[in-house]
Amino acid sequence: MKVTESHVEEAALEWLEALGYAIAHGPDISPDGPAPERENYAQVVLTGRLRAALARLNPHLEPDTLESVASRLLQAETPSLVEENRRLHRMLFEGVGVEVTRPDGTIGGETARLVDFSDLAANDWLAVNQFTVIEGQIQRRPDVVVFVNGLPLGVIELKNPGAENATLTGAFNQLQTYKAQIPSLFRSNAVLVSSDGLLARIGSLTADAERFMPWRTTDGAAVAPKGTPELGTLIEGVFEKRRFLSLLRDFTVFWDTGDGVAKIVAGYH
Repeated sequence: MKVTESHVEEAALEWLEALGYAIAHGPDISPDGPAPERENYAQVVLTGRLRAALARLNPHLEPDTLESVASRLLQAETPSLVEENRRLHRMLFEGVGVEVTRPDGTIGGETARLVDFSDLAANDWLAVNQFTVIEGQIQRRPDVVVFVNGLPLGVIELKNPGAENATLTGAFNQLQTYKAQIPSLFRSNAVLVSSDGLLARIGSLTADAERFMPWRTTDGAAVAPKGTPELGTLIEGVFEKRRFLSLLRDFTVFWDTGDGVAKIVAGYH
């Protein structure tokens, strides 16, 4: 049987589903789909899931306060994608500071959580394939987008292993095109994944092609045998829920290089 890009996509979704992610088909949740979760194709955050998560994780905060948190997440504060990514990364692992009025009338500070790093089940985990985004006059459709609490944290670009130009470089270049043409999808991005159907690599928002690295283990103990599909190992190794949140919180840093800001995500060593 000839292996096509859709077969690779289906396999990726099956691996994610086995890890406990809900699966949705992009056209189904599109603005004109049967179960819409987006008001338009420019909207990259699933706001219904985001607002539900904010309410669930922060029962101590009033709805108006949580709506102001959502607004801070949804509205860009800087035209720089990397700086915006750094801002949202900090909010993801530190929470969002808010002012509240105490029962005695005084003003105090509280923190709104965006993610529950302890109780994994308190978060909303979703993988969506064929997620169409229109920004300006440009329409793009990444293969798989991974959402946590409605925020797009992972983008997986796949190539047909049987096609002549299906290479890791081709998948990497496609991700760079997405970043340039639909940057809103990457404001909260944690990881990027490229695969030609056989080989697979993971990198950060700012990583060049040489910094997209393989992931060799699903459990941190045993190295996957040669011949094991690299994409499966990478997905099971990186997107396992607790490991994924740990990678986001404990193994990601931003570094001022002098020539700009580099985002560094730990790889498998």
